Amino acid sequence: MKRLKKIFCVLICLLLVLGAADQYKTTVYASELTNDSIKQKEEEINRAKEEKKELQNGLTNVKELKKELENSKADLANYVTQLDADLSDIQAKINELKTLIEEKEGQIEEKTKELEDALEVQKAQYEAMKSRIKFMYEKGDMLYMELVFVADSFGEMLNKADYIEMLSSYDRKMLDEYVAYAEYVALCKEGLEEEKNVLDEARAAVEEEEAALNELISTKEQEMYKMSSDIQSKEAAIREYEAEIASQNETIKALEAAVAEERKRLAEEQGRKYDGGMFTWPAPSYTRISDEYGNRQHPILGIQQFHNGLDMAAPGGSSILAAYDGKVVAATYSNSMGNYIMIDHGDSLYTIYMHASALYVSKGAEVSKGDKIAAVGSTGRSTGNHLHFSVRLNGNYVNPWNYLRG
Repeated sequence: MKRLKKIFCVLICLLLVLGAADQYKTTVYASELTNDSIKQKEEEINRAKEEKKELQNGLTNVKELKKELENSKADLANYVTQLDADLSDIQAKINELKTLIEEKEGQIEEKTKELEDALEVQKAQYEAMKSRIKFMYEKGDMLYMELVFVADSFGEMLNKADYIEMLSSYDRKMLDEYVAYAEYVALCKEGLEEEKNVLDEARAAVEEEEAALNELISTKEQEMYKMSSDIQSKEAAIREYEAEIASQNETIKALEAAVAEERKRLAEEQGRKYDGGMFTWPAPSYTRISDEYGNRQHPILGIQQFHNGLDMAAPGGSSILAAYDGKVVAATYSNSMGNYIMIDHGDSLYTIYMHASALYVSKGAEVSKGDKIAAVGSTGRSTGNHLHFSVRLNGNYVNPWNYLRG
C-alpha cells in the first residue's frame, strides 16, 4: 500500500510537469524569440524617439521665410514665385505628415494586439509558475525524499537523483523565461506609448504646418493688395493686369498650337475625339463658387473684367480631379497661373486647372475622368485656396457650366 502511494506521488509530479509544459506551449515560442524580440523592441522604441525628434526639428520657420521674402517684394512676379515655392514645400510636408499619421494609426493597432497577446502569454506563465510553486511548497522536499528512497538499488537511486536535478533545471528555466518575458511585455508597453507619442507629435505638426501655410497665404494676399494699391495709377494697374491675362492666353494658345501641329501628323482616324459626355466636378471638396465665369468686378482693381473660368473655393491640399478623359499637355508652373495643368480632350476641347499646391501628373500622361491630378492651393496670382477651372473650345474660353450640367 505504501509503495502504491509512493508511485502515485511520482505520477502526480510527472503530470504536474507535463501540465506545466503544455501551458508553456506559447512560452516555448516566446523563449526561442526572447532575445531577438527584446532587441527588436528596443530598436523600435529608439526609432520612434528619433521620429519624434525629427518631427520637432522639421517644422517650418515662418518668421525666417518671411524675412527671406522681404528682398523680393519689389518685384511682384519674383515675390509670387518664391512664396509659391515655400507654399509647395509646406504642402508637401503636410501630405507627408498625414501619410505618417495613417501609418502610425495602423502600427498602433498592430502593437496594441501584440501587447494583448503578450499579456495573455505572461498570464499563462504566471498561472503555471504559481501552481508549480504551490506544489513544491506542499510536496517538494518530501517528494524528492520519496523519489530517492523508493529506489530498489543504488543505480536506480542515482537515476532518481538525475531526475530530481532535471526537475530543478526545468523550474529554473521556467523562472528565467518568466523574467525575460516580463521584460519583453514591459518593452511592448513602452513601444506602444512611444508610437502614440509620435502620432500625437505628427498631429500637432500638421496643425502647425497648416497654420504656417495659412499665414503665408494671408501674407501673400495682403502683399498683393498692397502692391496693386502702390502702383502709381489705376491705369498702370489695369495695364499690368491685362498684361498678365495676355501672358496667360499666349501660354495657353502656344500649347493649343503645339497640340494642333501634333494632330496634323496623325492620321484622321487616330486623332482624339470628344464623345460629348458630361464632365465630373473637378474639386469634390469645394465649399462654394467664389467667382463665376463671365464679367465681374476685379477684387483688387475694382474694375469690370472678364473672368475666364469658375473659382471653386476648397480646402488647401484637397483633391483636384480630371474633369474628363484626355491627355495632359501641360503640367508646370507660371507666376500668373501658379501650378497648373492643361488637358486635351479632343476636337479642340481643353480644360485648365490653376493655382494648385501640388501636381500629381506630368506632361504626356493619359488620364481618365475622375483621376486625381493635383491638389488645391493658392499658387500664382491667387489670394486664397481655390481651383480656377477653365474650359476652352476652338481657341476660346467657354462657360464651364455647359459641360458640368446636363
